Amino acid sequence: MTWQIEAEKWFAEENLEATLKQQLLNEKNNQALLEDSFYKNLSFGTAGLRGELGFGTNRMNIYTVRKAAQGLALYIKNHGETAKNRGVVIAYDSRHLSAEFGLEVAKVLGSHGIRSFLFDELQSTPLLSFAIRELNTFSGVVITASHNPAEYNGLKVYGEDGGQVTLEAANAITAYTESIEDLFSVQVMEETNLVAEGLLTYLDQDMSNRYLKQLDRILLEGELDKRLSIVYSPLHGAGGKLVSKGLEVAGFTNVTIVSEQAIPDPDFTTVKFPNPEEAQAFDMALAYGQKVTADLLIATDPDADRMGVAVRDGQNKYVFLTGNQIGALLVHALLEDKSNRGTLPANGAVLKTIVTSELGRAIADNFGMQTIDVLTGFKFISEKVLEFEGNAASTFLIGYEESYGYLIGDFVRDKDAVQASVLIASVAARYKANGQSLLEGLHALYERYGYYLEGLESIQLKGKTGMAKIDEIMNYFRSASFVEEFKQPLSIIEDYSTGYANNLKVGIQQLLDLPIANVLKFKLADEAWFAIRPSGTEPKIKFYFGVKADTKVKSDELLSAIKVDVMTIVEKLSQNHYEKK
Repeated sequence: MTWQIEAEKWFAEENLEATLKQQLLNEKNNQALLEDSFYKNLSFGTAGLRGELGFGTNRMNIYTVRKAAQGLALYIKNHGETAKNRGVVIAYDSRHLSAEFGLEVAKVLGSHGIRSFLFDELQSTPLLSFAIRELNTFSGVVITASHNPAEYNGLKVYGEDGGQVTLEAANAITAYTESIEDLFSVQVMEETNLVAEGLLTYLDQDMSNRYLKQLDRILLEGELDKRLSIVYSPLHGAGGKLVSKGLEVAGFTNVTIVSEQAIPDPDFTTVKFPNPEEAQAFDMALAYGQKVTADLLIATDPDADRMGVAVRDGQNKYVFLTGNQIGALLVHALLEDKSNRGTLPANGAVLKTIVTSELGRAIADNFGMQTIDVLTGFKFISEKVLEFEGNAASTFLIGYEESYGYLIGDFVRDKDAVQASVLIASVAARYKANGQSLLEGLHALYERYGYYLEGLESIQLKGKTGMAKIDEIMNYFRSASFVEEFKQPLSIIEDYSTGYANNLKVGIQQLLDLPIANVLKFKLADEAWFAIRPSGTEPKIKFYFGVKADTKVKSDELLSAIKVDVMTIVEKLSQNHYEKK
């Protein structure tokens, strides 16, 4: 079916939602926008939908949300009456139409006799994960586009363990969703009827209170200077109340909130991108920090699953830490704390993704703990935690990824910026009690384990032609032509789309013990590596780099050289098609 035919269906739909109808009429002569809005269905990815808001099958709107909810409903019904009665928890963040989409999901589920538990105000993704486990529901849904710009929204689906749905479940839900030919035909039940029939229950502050009681499980022991001065910004998102209360519960009272960014705002008017990975998101926090001479700046993204920090250096300036650096500090502090208490399990495991720094592994090795790599995406960390529950061979200690996601206590099964904020504050308070800053603590780790440095380059390739260009880039890096062109000697090429690693030194293939994914990883000499991965949620392709040397100067040189060699090839392939990020 061509996009023109699908567009005509929307133009002809008499009961089309009024705002979408007006947008469609306003853009009736914009052929490029119409094609991009209708040339494909918004795909149900590894855990749900994400896309720009607007009309069309390739956009987030009430009809694509209803269609996804219908797919989930059919999946739940296939698991019987018990699954229907256990129901689904639904949360939403501060984005445009998040609350409306959350209710739409409940209305679709209710039409199939499936119970919903909907938060009565915006709440974080980690609280959604916690609530699934606390209420023993069959599934969960959160309406969010995480740290994407304001024009985006999304829908993520969770399993009964509180983690994002498995690949098997996602594929099944996708199949049900794609079987729906007419998205205007999806039936909904009105809110008043849902409540009257017991199919919709609203969740209040009680669930947050239950979550906060669990934070005792991740607190460090020993001397901590709780006078630590903290500035916190929720970046207009859902983390404000829970992170603030979490810090208070942990004993941190010298906390200053960036008041302008504590207000939920779907336009994120004070930041270009509500992403704590980017320094610009901290502009207001920096001003607050200078005013109160804060030791630590913390920011969380709109659904409060990612956390970034900046720390004060010796010149009263602030230094931003990468996700890899934060992860290393958390790993070291947690393992050291458990070691001092005598509670470090002999079979303890640190979980990280294949594109995350190797510094965490070096730290874990020093404590006699294993490190297990998983594919990029926190769902794979959560799946390992679930696997450990049924297999006493390993005990979960901490899971993290380079993109500012961390999980410490397993009472949540997705990355949790609330836990991470409390723990990083505790780590900083421990260093402060010893007369050191968090930054000095990081440098001590480098001196002990080596200067591991990482880098990330992303290029944005929107639309149909952009997706084709991403495929072209991936295919070239898989080809013999790339191996011949690349200036530095390669030792191992891991292609997760085939499930094999090619050891170029000895000329053999080895099986990769991870699921199939469109990811490439290249290992060079002296622990250097780079990886390439198209984003699963954004129109981007990402290039990750990692090196290690005995000094920072050497690491900087190595990192720069690999980046230049790889990105020169990418620029030639892209021919200025892309937008650097």
